[in-house]
Amino acid sequence: MAVCARLCGVGPARGCRRRGAAREQRRGGAGDSEPDTDTDPEEAGGGGGGGSEEDEEAAERIEGGRPLPHPAEAGPAGRAPLSILELPPELLVQIFGSLPGTDLPSLARVCTTFRRILRTDTIWRRRCREEYGVCENLRKLEITGVSCRDVYAKRINPRVKSGRFMKILPDYEHMEYRDVYTCLLHRYRHILGLWQPDIGPYGGLLNVVVDGLFIIGWMYLPPHDPHVDDPMRFKPLFRIHLMERKAATVECMYGHKGPHNGHIQIVKKDEFSTKCNQTDHHRMSGGRQEEFRTWLREEWGRTLEDIFHEHMQELILMKFIYTSQYDNCLTYRRIYLPPSSPDDLIKPGLFKGTYGSHGLEIVMLSFHGKKAKGTKITGDPNIPAGQQTVEIDLAHPLHLADIENLRDFSELSRIVLEVQEQVRREEQEQEHRQEEEDPSQPAAKPLGGEGAEGEDTAAGTEGSTQDKAPASQPFVLPIGVISRNEDYPRTCRICYYGTGLIAGHGFTSPERTPGVFVLFDDDRFGFIWLDLKSFSLYSRIKVAFQNADAPSREAFDEMLKNIQSLAT
Repeated sequence: MAVCARLCGVGPARGCRRRGAAREQRRGGAGDSEPDTDTDPEEAGGGGGGGSEEDEEAAERIEGGRPLPHPAEAGPAGRAPLSILELPPELLVQIFGSLPGTDLPSLARVCTTFRRILRTDTIWRRRCREEYGVCENLRKLEITGVSCRDVYAKRINPRVKSGRFMKILPDYEHMEYRDVYTCLLHRYRHILGLWQPDIGPYGGLLNVVVDGLFIIGWMYLPPHDPHVDDPMRFKPLFRIHLMERKAATVECMYGHKGPHNGHIQIVKKDEFSTKCNQTDHHRMSGGRQEEFRTWLREEWGRTLEDIFHEHMQELILMKFIYTSQYDNCLTYRRIYLPPSSPDDLIKPGLFKGTYGSHGLEIVMLSFHGKKAKGTKITGDPNIPAGQQTVEIDLAHPLHLADIENLRDFSELSRIVLEVQEQVRREEQEQEHRQEEEDPSQPAAKPLGGEGAEGEDTAAGTEGSTQDKAPASQPFVLPIGVISRNEDYPRTCRICYYGTGLIAGHGFTSPERTPGVFVLFDDDRFGFIWLDLKSFSLYSRIKVAFQNADAPSREAFDEMLKNIQSLAT
């Protein structure tokens, strides 16, 4: 049968030329009226030239089934197949290609026919495309290149200076999609998604994606302060690819000397770590001073001489010393994008915001019933990553009569403090009612409850508030409030009472202070910190992060608790 397969190939089932010729010889002088049956003594008994093929066919039976019949011997024309083994090979290729890749190894153990068909590379190419988005053609890479971004794809071997892909890419000519799927994509599937590195109070945002025939970890950085509306910056920290057919290679991309040897370890569910095995590649010939100047240009887009504020210089130098000691040997924990609901004030997601001398930081906005929360994904020594930086009370909108109420800081403070006192009284009354209720009865939902609690009430309150609020109203910052970005919107949709978290260096003496949440449009909002007389402007991060959606609302809430507990 193996010889027949080589002669006929996996294609349309037109019959086996070798077996057909042997059958014609055996008919001999029997005449045209003698039927050709499978009980021919020479075929059934193994005599003659066809015995070995019949033995191989018998070995290909499904347990408890019947041997694979040949189309020419299948009986009356038009009879429906009695077994999946009777289907044409090209149809089996289509069927197998539609199954999940994780099911194919079990299918290969059914029989040798299935195992032989599963060697067809088009099956694995389809699984790579549908499950991981791989669209590259292994046989044409040396002409078209790969989709990985520019220099990072070419610098697989930094010693080769030629720009031609055929000289510096791995030998894809002799690779198969089966190797790409099993040794690369499936093996490292658990690290795909959105991650937060454990870098003390600073945190970070890493997106691990399939990019061409690579798996690349891209670190996303906010734009240079104070340009909050500029797009995000990104740089590669590591990549994984196949240099040989059966072995995936992990390379560290940190530093300025090109890719070098690295290691990835999956610690446990939703956690993995990276290690650089050649940290000398991170060093520069000019020593730490040159490394600091280079880092400062990349991180802040300026030199130290351009920064006149002494406290800001200290914060920048502290961050460089703290972050550079890791040498890309980091632990990452999975994070999810917040789930959305039609009742949300705006679409939740990731935003970049201004934080005074700390520069721009990344904040995740999520909605929880009557509350909206802003959780830091990147942080600073005062409020570390993972902490809840702002909380918005959607049940208490602020009605500002005219623009003069906004210009006068004392008048705005009076309005906000009145709402704060009202919220405090409502919370006390709610607690008092709960104490008087029968303990055996379910507790009443507290004002501003989190998670699923109070979602219907919050939706109704929010909806009625938005109906009453004008489409837009004038907005101006109060006199005396500091903003790093003077180019803020001059109209807003609505304002809410909220609280912001402030603390001393090292997250000492944290406290929540009153403030004003200002919704400008679907992609921008602001927060006025009354105690600090400061204004933060936030702009949506418009990046389509892959494999970042939470499997459920409960999984997202659990993730928030975990990153906050780690920060604390």
